[in-house]
Amino acid sequence: MRFIKVAAATLNQTPLDWDGNRRNIRAAMEAARGAGVSVLCLPELCITGYGCEDAFLAPATERLAFEVLGELLPATKGLVVSFGLPVRHNKAVFNCCALVADGVLLGLVAKRALAGDGIHYEPRWFKPWPAGRRSTRTLFHEEVPLGDLYFDIGGVKLGFEICEDAWIAERPGVALSQRAVDLILNPSASHFAFDKHEIRRRLVLEGSRAFGVSYVYANLLGNEAGRAIYDGDALIATQGRIVAQARRFSYSDFELISATVDVELPRTQRGVLSSFAPQVEALPGECVSSTFQLPEARPTPNVLTDTVWEGSRELREEEFARAIALALFDYLRKSRSSGFVVSLSGGADSAAVACLVGLMAKFATAELGLSGFSARLPALPALKSAVSERDLVARLLTTAYQSTKNSGAVTRAAARSVAEALGARHWELDVDAFADNYVRLIESALGRPLAWQSDDLALQNIQARVRAPSVWLLANVEHALLLATSNRSEAAVGYATMDGDTAGSISPIAGIDKAFIRRWLLWLERTGPDGIGPIQALSAVNHQAPTAELRPPSACQTDEADLMPYDVLDAIERAAIRDKRSPAEILELLEPTFPGYSLQELCLWIERFFRLFARNQWKRERYAPSFHVDDENLDPKTWCRFPILSGGFERELAELRAQLAKRLG
Repeated sequence: MRFIKVAAATLNQTPLDWDGNRRNIRAAMEAARGAGVSVLCLPELCITGYGCEDAFLAPATERLAFEVLGELLPATKGLVVSFGLPVRHNKAVFNCCALVADGVLLGLVAKRALAGDGIHYEPRWFKPWPAGRRSTRTLFHEEVPLGDLYFDIGGVKLGFEICEDAWIAERPGVALSQRAVDLILNPSASHFAFDKHEIRRRLVLEGSRAFGVSYVYANLLGNEAGRAIYDGDALIATQGRIVAQARRFSYSDFELISATVDVELPRTQRGVLSSFAPQVEALPGECVSSTFQLPEARPTPNVLTDTVWEGSRELREEEFARAIALALFDYLRKSRSSGFVVSLSGGADSAAVACLVGLMAKFATAELGLSGFSARLPALPALKSAVSERDLVARLLTTAYQSTKNSGAVTRAAARSVAEALGARHWELDVDAFADNYVRLIESALGRPLAWQSDDLALQNIQARVRAPSVWLLANVEHALLLATSNRSEAAVGYATMDGDTAGSISPIAGIDKAFIRRWLLWLERTGPDGIGPIQALSAVNHQAPTAELRPPSACQTDEADLMPYDVLDAIERAAIRDKRSPAEILELLEPTFPGYSLQELCLWIERFFRLFARNQWKRERYAPSFHVDDENLDPKTWCRFPILSGGFERELAELRAQLAKRLG
């Protein structure tokens, strides 16, 4: 038997924050040393931060990354640690992991499979390293191996799968298994998305079982660069079972998990398998040896603790609450802002945004305490005197209900009720006079009155747009972040007023559809997050039909009357954008899914969606940055590219109309 203690650390890093990133790495190493760890896996590109984007191409980025690595080398005495950083070689940049043992840099393993889909653009900055190829780099006055490598450290063999490497069919782990590797490290920067945690678990479990290794997976934590959220998912598996997992969505700078693994037992089990075909000869240079002896660990049982809420039937609702709350916390502290401002309309979207800020305060204080919360936000000295979590919210969140003559008592009361339940500072502002002034100004210029019969959209938009200056002023006075309140369903069809409800520094719910927002608010009213409970004041919001409340009350305006039922809209969006279906194909899909609607209604809504989607790409280009929460997205900067000017699907919609005519015969 030979037992060693291995660990994975999640880190809340910031792109190009050299000193802050180094501080988090050093703290994680000290915690690992204190826990008796021998091998520590850190996340992908942890020295630079993963989200550096085009700065990866700057020579200074590599130079500073190696400076930081050099500063960290002495702190690895007695440890084996992997560090992620970019490496320039032969006019190209590679995404690499530096393996250090007892203060000595052993080699640089380069990533082979680059993530280039959806939110990821790695091929823009990095080149994939070819399998089986090796070279060298001169670093710290030594020739250091670079490329497709594995390591023999005192008789324990160690290899890498770097994030995307594990998500492809031909995983490097296959070759590593044939080379009798004992331990695979996977440094990752795997963004949060619904249902992704379970996929990662399967990858780690199957890697451990199929390759006959102990598998250590380390991910980033928090809102690193503005859009992507990292849930801090770290896992350790051995012999086909998970033996350690990290707390997800933590508010700490880092989290450390460790486990004691038996190196000999997987070797024995591989020897039993008749299907195992080892490589009996090592290729020149593929294995880097070190005489450093990994300290023996005592054979102690690994106790795996599960987070209660991860077994919930409403896992998506719980994950959404925790992911966006953490993203807002990090965005607040990394932007050095003093709080949040929300234009609270009394409707679903703005209520959801305000509640997410309230949940941020609840989650963070539950983990960090009031003093820990204020310590993590040094730019907000006023927080130090907060005596309760509710007092904290009052210092962080300001809401404003901005009424016009078309606003109703129901939405006014709903906005006030939600603000009071959260503990926000709440203002009621009448902006009707400003809207009237603009209307009179244009009527004077045109020499005619503006009327709802002829100028409906213009009269609606000026009310939404006139709310922006006052709420921006409020945010500026308070040195706070203005949060936009538009959702993804509205973004798909442009059902939002530019410089109105889209105004803001960050758009927390622009990546999620309206149907989910409504379902989430019902859950938040009745159940709420584990350990937090419900926000019952949301009943005033949830009992209303969604409405922009911009036409006169006699018009009985609702969003779905203006557009289409939201569940139909979201189904069309997924089929059209995610699955790339044509309008005629979508009709075939919708007919059995929505039998309560006629073919004429479905065709009308499909045509409306495609026309509005094509017409409103310019709006999506101007949206404030949004958080990525599922792998169905309309953000043109990270997910869905579409031309601002296009043919507008004219031929495709003609096919749809012809199909309808044929069906109706």
